Amino acid sequence: MGLLARARKEWFIIGIVLVILSAKLEPSLGVKGGPLKPEVTVAYVAVSLIFFNSGLSLKTEELTSALLHVRLHLFVQSFTLVFFPLVVWLLLRVLALTSIDQWLLRGLQTVSCMPPPVSSAVILTKAVGGNEAAAIFNSAFGSFLGIVVTPLLLLLFLGSSSSVPFSSIFSQLSVTVVLPLVLGQLCRGAFRDQLERRKLPFGAVSSAVLLMIIYTTFCDTFSHADGQLEPSSLLLLVLIIFFIQISFMLLTFTFSTRSGSGFSPADTVAIVFCSTHKSLTLGIPMLKIVFSGYEHLSLISVPLLIYHPAQILLGSVLVPSMRSWMTSRQKSSVLLRR
Repeated sequence: MGLLARARKEWFIIGIVLVILSAKLEPSLGVKGGPLKPEVTVAYVAVSLIFFNSGLSLKTEELTSALLHVRLHLFVQSFTLVFFPLVVWLLLRVLALTSIDQWLLRGLQTVSCMPPPVSSAVILTKAVGGNEAAAIFNSAFGSFLGIVVTPLLLLLFLGSSSSVPFSSIFSQLSVTVVLPLVLGQLCRGAFRDQLERRKLPFGAVSSAVLLMIIYTTFCDTFSHADGQLEPSSLLLLVLIIFFIQISFMLLTFTFSTRSGSGFSPADTVAIVFCSTHKSLTLGIPMLKIVFSGYEHLSLISVPLLIYHPAQILLGSVLVPSMRSWMTSRQKSSVLLRR
């Protein structure tokens, strides 16, 4: 019973493993020009569906209360989209001297350029009892910012030689990301009551579509003979990703709790999760667009596929201790006021 319940809860992580194994066994099904026609079904239909779904599920009315907390938003967005990519870029100067696969290192840079996720940071902030409204706002605002900023960062750090031209990126992003998001929000406005009543599984729909994108991405890799991944490189990458996450969580926690920061304990919880988490839902389709037709695309995608479960695992482990820290801080501040 416990094992089955756990499997249901972690179905997406299990799904990622299964689709990668399926792609390894029969890569010809999902390659470009293959039976699944991913150049149309994935590049346009699947990506558009994910963002239409995001627009449909995003509760814009809940964001208004968090709108005026400008200092918090500025901290989160500048950490996520400026500080994070710069520090990783510096770290990669050192890691380039090691034996780690260069395409995995480039993938690590792409992770750093990604916006915060719409779901995991909010779910963990809510689980702790932190400032959920601020987490929702920053996740949503970061996602919108990421549509423009992430491709710019990818071109800046990885060079335009490894990408399609600017005009192609933004025209495809407009058609498959911006337009579906706007349409989703308009539909939400028109059918809000029905959507609230029926409680549709928006997260599960996006995750299922995302599995198809991951599958076709890895079909492309395994169809290339030189796309082999060394186990030692993979192990080192996992350790580096955990090191980055733990270091950045400690850094954001230290900055937001120092005297005179102006952040409450509930704000700190939102800051720690929103500043250090990266979006797989936005990231994989974005990489698919920016590195379209690129033979090393799946190797570049590997760090993001590792980062996503790692951030959920690490965040889940920290929930009880973060909750007890926050409640003790809130109790002591109440006592001080008396």
